[in-house]
Amino acid sequence: MIHVAASSPSVWAQPGTLGFLVVFGMGVVLFFVFRSMSRHLRKVRDAAEAEAEQAEAAEQAEAAEHAEQGGMRGSDVDRLLNNDHDRLR
Repeated sequence: MIHVAASSPSVWAQPGTLGFLVVFGMGVVLFFVFRSMSRHLRKVRDAAEAEAEQAEAAEQAEAAEHAEQGGMRGSDVDRLLNNDHDRLR
């Protein structure tokens, strides 16, 4: 009924050389995948920083244009904020 394991197990029952080569191959592939991923993430980060700088420059240019056209000055803004603060009391 109960069979005793054979004294010489199958070649496939042990990891051996083939198992090592599969794991090693997966490690090599993962190395190149992660290296490529880090390169792509670096490109995305650089593009996002450049976009943020362009948005900031556009915002500053818009603020300067608004100030030239007689926009609100700092004292006007302070007065409005103080009025709102007094109304909340």
